[in-house]
Amino acid sequence: MLHQTPPPAPDALALAPEIALARARAHEVTGPARIVFALATAARLSGPVLWIQPGWTPERLMGDGVSAWIEPGRLILARARTLIDILWTTEEALRSGAVSLVVAELPALPTLTATRRLHLAAEAGASRGPPPLCLLLTPEPGGISGIETRWRLAPAPGWATDGGPRWTLTRQRARMAPERTWEIAARGDRLVPARAPVRTPRAPA
Repeated sequence: MLHQTPPPAPDALALAPEIALARARAHEVTGPARIVFALATAARLSGPVLWIQPGWTPERLMGDGVSAWIEPGRLILARARTLIDILWTTEEALRSGAVSLVVAELPALPTLTATRRLHLAAEAGASRGPPPLCLLLTPEPGGISGIETRWRLAPAPGWATDGGPRWTLTRQRARMAPERTWEIAARGDRLVPARAPVRTPRAPA
């Protein structure tokens, strides 16, 4: 029997064929290239993007690095002192309806209650403006409870020897879609399939 993937919701943001993010929800992204996933998502949206980082980390987003994906002037950069501060800022920004995307770099996984609060805040923000998206960037292996979808993005093996950048994207969890892996590439500011999707085998029962 052929397996058919349910089509994305009408209000979902399509990043590439069969790769979509439901709006007004919180999604998790892990893997060494998770920032690329967030920038590619921002490129498919209009309006300001709030990007929240832990205040104690030395890493910074640079205009030259993000300009291939989005206009740097769209970014609102914030730094927070604790995980609780990051989550509070994320929640308030989603509820405001003032931004199209909130990206939060998390040093640790939030509780199930915190995740539910983010979903509710995003839904409230949709009543004030375009439905916002929330991306939570987590250290590997990730595993936020109650998340809408979980993705992992990493450089594809051997990409540097035979062309431009390629990545391996895995949808590790989704409410309405199976686990799946793609090899993708960048075309301008968009992600496109580099090869046909690869079905991720299920572990033996």
